[in-house]
Amino acid sequence: MSDDHSGSCLCGAVRFRTRGALRGVIYCHCSQCRKQSGHYYAATNVPDDNITIAGAENISWYEASSFARRGFCKTCGSVLFWKPHQDAYVSVMAGLFDAPTGLQGESHIFVGDKGDYYSIDDGLPQFEKSTPTLRVADE
Repeated sequence: MSDDHSGSCLCGAVRFRTRGALRGVIYCHCSQCRKQSGHYYAATNVPDDNITIAGAENISWYEASSFARRGFCKTCGSVLFWKPHQDAYVSVMAGLFDAPTGLQGESHIFVGDKGDYYSIDDGLPQFEKSTPTLRVADE
């Protein structure tokens, strides 16, 4: 299978293509991700140089913190991206990719902040905040 992937928002106003292997899916249970999406985030990372976005004018960016911003489609409201200010990658929501993705779950982060209405029982590693190698907030 190719390491190139494509995807879009629900209405198709924002489309993207990635090059190269995708990181495993990290599930983020922090309150910001849950409030924006209505549940938890499921995202992979793509280096900035490995993603091409068509319809970028249809993306609205919300400065969620001093660390990162969150992108969503202005037309349909689809949650699209999480972009740290200081790093050269963008997190892309896993559900946006066209099949087949080849993606697999990697871990859960911010499980100490997860909603009280679900359990995490898939056997993947769980971290109270972030993983030792994934920088997602100023600490």
